Amino acid sequence: MPAREKNEFGYIDIDENVIATIAGLSAMESYGIVGMASKNATDGFFELLKKDNLSKGVKIHSEGNEIIIDLHVILQYGIKISVVAENIIEKVKFNVENLTGLKVRKVNVYVQGIRVEK
Repeated sequence: MPAREKNEFGYIDIDENVIATIAGLSAMESYGIVGMASKNATDGFFELLKKDNLSKGVKIHSEGNEIIIDLHVILQYGIKISVVAENIIEKVKFNVENLTGLKVRKVNVYVQGIRVEK
């Protein structure tokens, strides 16, 4: 269900893919994140997504004009997970609220893996 906002001229519907893309791109700007993760339904493994498919690692739940964002991420080894997660939450919340005008109630970060860079 798309997020819906009402003004004096009518309704503005924002598709969940748009919000997911904004959230994915915002998360990728954070230091320490390697990429977004997508769960392969057949075997339960998580795979690293390319930039074109970032929205597949994001789930959007909308309730009226408030949304909840779930991000599935892969982080870089050696970085403090809690600090990176807090930065991701702040950046995603700020960008989604600024660009869409919707209220973000929660941003949940699920760390699906750690990647060792060579």
